[in-house]
Amino acid sequence: MMCVMRNKQPNARSAAKEATHERIVSVAARAIRRQGYHGTGVADIMKEAGLTHGAFYAHFESREAMLAEAAAQACTESAALVANVVAGESSQRALVTMLNAYLSKQHVEGVETGCPLAALGSETVRQTPEVRRVATRHIKEMVDLIARQSPQWGQPEAHEGALVTIATMVGALVLARAVDEPALSDSLREAAIKHLTPPGAPG
Repeated sequence: MMCVMRNKQPNARSAAKEATHERIVSVAARAIRRQGYHGTGVADIMKEAGLTHGAFYAHFESREAMLAEAAAQACTESAALVANVVAGESSQRALVTMLNAYLSKQHVEGVETGCPLAALGSETVRQTPEVRRVATRHIKEMVDLIARQSPQWGQPEAHEGALVTIATMVGALVLARAVDEPALSDSLREAAIKHLTPPGAPG
């Protein structure tokens, strides 16, 4: 019996530490999108996670390591949202659904839970190689997902079209968030949707 208890205790501690680690990363993933990489400090993250500042180094070697994990988590969350949006849709309908969801007013307002590319793109170039690698991988995944919705999937045209689509989607979202005129913000979103929607695509 004593032997069983000794075996269980390390597992319980490990599970608790893992859960705490995931909580920190989740808080940081929201924070970097809300405040940017430079505006995200260790003390604030630990406080929001309900932990002491001193506990940080039991989970991360450095602030940069935390940011890399937070960026990966933000990208994972974003990819999962997109996958849920297009799940069950035909390839013809999926792109239109994706465009309307990504360039929705709700997404414009939901910075801390939305696309990390739009929230952090201009800062990413000045981040560590690990953070940039995470962003690059996410961009490539999004390009591939969009290209798969094209009738020309597998051809160079599909890949090129997906590059233009993702660049326009992210750019339109950045500008729609940046302006202080609601009407202009709406016009930016709507114009991008209109020009990215393939002719004859189901509405």
